[in-house]
Amino acid sequence: MTQDSHSDSAAFEGGFFQPKRVVTGAQMLFVAFGALVLVPLLTGLDANVALFTAGAGTLVFQGVTRRQVPVFLASSFAFIAPISASVAQWGIPATMSGLIAAGLVYVLLSQVVRVRGVDILHRILPPIVVGPVIMVIGLALAPTAVNMATGVAGGEQVVPHGPALIVSMSALLATLILAVFARGFLRLVPVLGGILVGYGVALLLGLVDFSPVSQAAWLSLPNFVAPEFHWQAILFMLPVAIAPAVEHIGDMIAIGQVARRNYIKSPGLHRTLLGDGLATSLAACFGGPPNTTYSEVTGAVTLTRNFDPRIMTWAAITAITLAFVGKLGALLQTIPMPVMGGIMTLLFGSIAVVGINTLVRAKTDLSEPRNLVIGSLILVFGIGGMQFGGGQFTLQGVGLCAVIGIALNLILPADHQSVQRYDEH
Repeated sequence: MTQDSHSDSAAFEGGFFQPKRVVTGAQMLFVAFGALVLVPLLTGLDANVALFTAGAGTLVFQGVTRRQVPVFLASSFAFIAPISASVAQWGIPATMSGLIAAGLVYVLLSQVVRVRGVDILHRILPPIVVGPVIMVIGLALAPTAVNMATGVAGGEQVVPHGPALIVSMSALLATLILAVFARGFLRLVPVLGGILVGYGVALLLGLVDFSPVSQAAWLSLPNFVAPEFHWQAILFMLPVAIAPAVEHIGDMIAIGQVARRNYIKSPGLHRTLLGDGLATSLAACFGGPPNTTYSEVTGAVTLTRNFDPRIMTWAAITAITLAFVGKLGALLQTIPMPVMGGIMTLLFGSIAVVGINTLVRAKTDLSEPRNLVIGSLILVFGIGGMQFGGGQFTLQGVGLCAVIGIALNLILPADHQSVQRYDEH
């Protein structure tokens, strides 16, 4: 037996209720907590619902993948801008119907991969399409991030400009320091650290109102929201699923390299995509944000060298339990807007950089006329606000630029026969 086999056997020793495993699972949730609750706080969804659906989604993913992959699923950053725009235009119930449909896109892609293999995704959705789409997702709400950081909402100065800027820049600076200079466990929680520092500064400036906490019950049901069928919201959200679905490949490769297992083959990319999609649709059925695998948790797995998927089961159980603590949700609602704005200024920019990195890793030649045309139109249509159609069948924003990118990639003749891949180095 190899050394890796011995270490794998050791990782799975002990019963499911082993205390160390329970504590480690709770620690994994702590790593993901800041990013998990950030998405609902930014998009107007309920943080307790997000906790519940993250736990439930992780359990669904484990069931589909036969509990082979040590990942935790929670709120997806890629959907922040689309959810915010959709909620503002059609409301939360209609947005949930769009997110259910987005989850079904994952399911459809999983079956395409099962029948045709992984390479079909590289042909339909090459980096020259996915990279710029991810950039659009990150930059679409950049003005909103700046407004929140400076205390502006709905065109009005909700928080005085000076205090708002102090709070938001404190949160941003703390996040930057943890992300760049911290070591070990602290480097895994830059978002949570930024929120805590910004919240502390807001407390000192008297910007925090604790009345929602005193009025909330200790134990209560999360504010679940039932979806309402809405064509416009569905058409708007469908293409958004393309970018995070492709990113999922990179997530599986990353955790596979850490655990020294090929999860693309076993349990198979089709199973992991299916688990992700079902978890996203399930979350939307309760009013929660879409689920995705968390890189923070992958980092924690790397640090602890504990590859037992049962740890993620305990992280999921802990998340579901905390979802019923009413005062926790009320406390999260007291976080001032500038704190979130400070985090968003970095967050949206970092999503855009992921798109750039997608092009860099695939060694995409942007001097080629074909690539130049595809990338340029995706960026201008997506960020510039181009809109096609009207009424219930309006196509705009991320959805429009994704459709344009896919169509151009299929129509324009390629300059070479090789297929760009996301996992090339």
